[in-house]
Amino acid sequence: MLEIFQQTISTPITFEGIGLHTGKKTKITIHRGLENQGIVFRRTDIKKNNLVYAKYDKVSSAKLCTTLENSFGVQVSTVEHLLAALYFSNIDNVLIEINNSEVPIMDGSAKEFLNVLKKTPKFKQSTKRKYLKIIEKFEYADGQKKMSIEPYSNSLEVNFKLNYKNKIIGKQSNSINLNNCNIKEITESRTFCLYEDIEKIKKIGLAKGGSLENAIVVDDEKVLNKGGLRNKKEFVN
Repeated sequence: MLEIFQQTISTPITFEGIGLHTGKKTKITIHRGLENQGIVFRRTDIKKNNLVYAKYDKVSSAKLCTTLENSFGVQVSTVEHLLAALYFSNIDNVLIEINNSEVPIMDGSAKEFLNVLKKTPKFKQSTKRKYLKIIEKFEYADGQKKMSIEPYSNSLEVNFKLNYKNKIIGKQSNSINLNNCNIKEITESRTFCLYEDIEKIKKIGLAKGGSLENAIVVDDEKVLNKGGLRNKKEFVN
């Protein structure tokens, strides 16, 4: 992961699919980006002020998905799987044209994005990458949810724990070093929900495009998806 120079893609690539929450069919085309540009979305269904930058300070919501928003109120949501695929592909700069407000969910994971990006020729740029360095520990808590980040050599290690009352999900934990581990089980793990929560989610106008084709659904003590889980720790992954 620790590349020295910035990278982009050499040829455009396109994905089409349904939005998990909007239920609308969406098309995205990823184009070569300029040095130091970063990852930028362009809403083609909006003519003015339609650029949305993938930066931490542009996150306007993280409720059931990650939503980015510019200063004019233009949004792009459910960006997490696509951004993860770009990260794992060492892509720094791209322009992503999108004809709707939500990135297609594909199969509910980063798998399909990553498979195509792996085959796409990369273009190494002349500008060096910039890295954030954590110099002191920071902690944040919201009820029973807690997180912390702290200095750790020259790599990124993530430790994650889930604690559900549901017997199938239960208590799970995993620890991975993103610079030297096999990320296949991480990138192929799908989003999930409890069957009992589906109606609640739909009542607030979300999950209109959700199905067993793009999410794991757990009903009491069984997984409803044909074929079950992709790996033993798919929920925490």
